[in-house]
Amino acid sequence: MRKLTEDGDSIIPAKARSQLKLFATLSNTLRPYLNAVRASLTAALTLENFSSQVVERHNKPEIEANKTPEVLLQPLVVARNESEKVLIEPSINSVRVSIKIKQADEIEKILCHKFTRFMMMRAENFVILRRAPIPGYDISFLITNFHAETMLKYKLVDFVIQFMEDVDKEISEMKLSLNARARIVAESYLATFS
Repeated sequence: MRKLTEDGDSIIPAKARSQLKLFATLSNTLRPYLNAVRASLTAALTLENFSSQVVERHNKPEIEANKTPEVLLQPLVVARNESEKVLIEPSINSVRVSIKIKQADEIEKILCHKFTRFMMMRAENFVILRRAPIPGYDISFLITNFHAETMLKYKLVDFVIQFMEDVDKEISEMKLSLNARARIVAESYLATFS
């Protein structure tokens, strides 16, 4: 039977409690960063229908076409640190959001590359996901005025924020799983020599 804490209301072991406190601290440091991204993205999603000034009867995302600089707004970078940042590039009828995912070591770089490549190969299922990221970033989203008209804006912002939260968790879980699997393989391999 597990011991209760001093206050008598918890049945969580001490080691697990310390890990939960660490997780809460990490999420508290992540929260201001995500709030800044949410506020910036919400402000950038004031999109309207805008026909091309170059080609008649065409309505292309201006941030992708890059033909008329007067309809492109100032890009914004929200950075938590050098290895974790978001580039928001607004224009009159589209917003491109590029995310650089935290990668602490070579294993995380490989896992991040495989994970984002897997997602980008299925971009048509995610509607706003681009097939290729902007150079220097790991994954990019393109939100057009048509997406903003057919979908709820706050849900689009929530999706991007939720993606940013989940991708870190997924890569951490994959890394833990990979390390556990490597340990089992190493133990079984070394057992043949003893």
